[in-house]
Amino acid sequence: MTSRIPRDSRLRLVRPRPLAAAPRAVNQRRPRRPAPRPPEGTPAPAELAGMARAGLAGAVRVARWADAALGPGRAGATADGKATLSDATAERAAADLGLSAAQIRADWDTARLAGLVEVHGDSARPGWRLRAWDRDDSAVLRGWVALFDAWSLACPEPDGHEPAAVAEVVSAMPQVLSFLQLSAGPVPVEQLLDLLQQRVTELRTERCEVAYEPGTGQPAGAPGPADPGPAADAPLAPLLDWALRALASVGALTYGDGQATLTPLGNWAVWVKLEQICVAAQSPAGNIEQSAEDMLRGCAQLRPNAARAEYRAWLAARPVGSAVTELIAAARGDDALLRGLAFEALRVVGAPAEPDVRSVVDEPALRPYALLWLAEHDGVDPEDAHEALTREEATWLWVDTAAAVADHGEAPMLVRHLESAVQPTVPQLLDEVRAVGHPRTVQVLVALAAAHPDPALAKAVRRAAFQVHTGG
Repeated sequence: MTSRIPRDSRLRLVRPRPLAAAPRAVNQRRPRRPAPRPPEGTPAPAELAGMARAGLAGAVRVARWADAALGPGRAGATADGKATLSDATAERAAADLGLSAAQIRADWDTARLAGLVEVHGDSARPGWRLRAWDRDDSAVLRGWVALFDAWSLACPEPDGHEPAAVAEVVSAMPQVLSFLQLSAGPVPVEQLLDLLQQRVTELRTERCEVAYEPGTGQPAGAPGPADPGPAADAPLAPLLDWALRALASVGALTYGDGQATLTPLGNWAVWVKLEQICVAAQSPAGNIEQSAEDMLRGCAQLRPNAARAEYRAWLAARPVGSAVTELIAAARGDDALLRGLAFEALRVVGAPAEPDVRSVVDEPALRPYALLWLAEHDGVDPEDAHEALTREEATWLWVDTAAAVADHGEAPMLVRHLESAVQPTVPQLLDEVRAVGHPRTVQVLVALAAAHPDPALAKAVRRAAFQVHTGG
């Protein structure tokens, strides 16, 4: 009996199936959370980015001067291992830019807080946001939000206050900002002070974790609540004044005449933060507290859209830098499915993941994924992103994807995976798969031979697997 499928059958070229579609349980449906909309009257992202560019123009100017005049990481730019400008460098920049040395230092500090300058060890170099500043509105807005998050570092706190009291005010300010955002207009400082005092009291109550004497209601071994410590006696009005001035210095609000009002950028940023909290609280599959690897395994049983919602929730609950590091570490593991899902999650991260993705381009196991990610990040249509890969890299990716399907999918899906190969014929595919040196080549070929319904093709695949196994 002869097979109805010729041994040299042409392979139909199709875009590879998303790895999130590989698992068995792909028929789960979850309600989609509608895309959140910013408050009415919020300017468009391009307009917000224009405001951020205007507010950070001085920081960008100094960062670009340092890039051109000193070069990334050039010795002598900083003096203390913390990327603080040396006196000589500050004076040189002031002379070149026609500014005072104090203004140069202030703009430099702002550039550091906004990620326009990155500190690496004892040197500083231009950040990715500076490179993308003129062309990427999202990079600009992320830079401004980074500055907004660091408002307490933008201005030194007033002297004579306990560090604990300063920390309490910093912890309580998100509630003050939320109130300003909900008020949608000027709010008297007296009202904000009342709110701050209430929130600080709540924080102190939540922090009280001492044992109580039975029947007395008094802390064990303590005279009572009448002596709560120096921080409790600190007046909050000067600290609120400092906080509002610091937030005004970064462009989050206007402050004067006894009242404060969020700027359009500040209003948008507070809304973004509140939305992130809501997303984290509504994780579709409850993986927020899991490690990256466990989260990805939980997402393996979800449809792509549901998986992306889970990625967003997981990312919203942790700092971007550590989240990206965890995802890269998960991608380095042995499970090919997690490797693909990790880069899908990195697509949700977007531009902040670019430096880390570029850093793994030279790792053979991650190179094809990283190149595809970078191509799409640079604006290449996902349908055409595979053109960034060489024939060898595309073949390696085909084997890795096949390994994911073999481990987590079903036999028909592995057979259909043949259609995504770049080689036009089965013999060419087998020759190049043998040459590419993927560590899972034998297992993939054995699984494909067992799954394929055509005896002649299955025999050729088994022969190729045997030759790889024996080194022939």
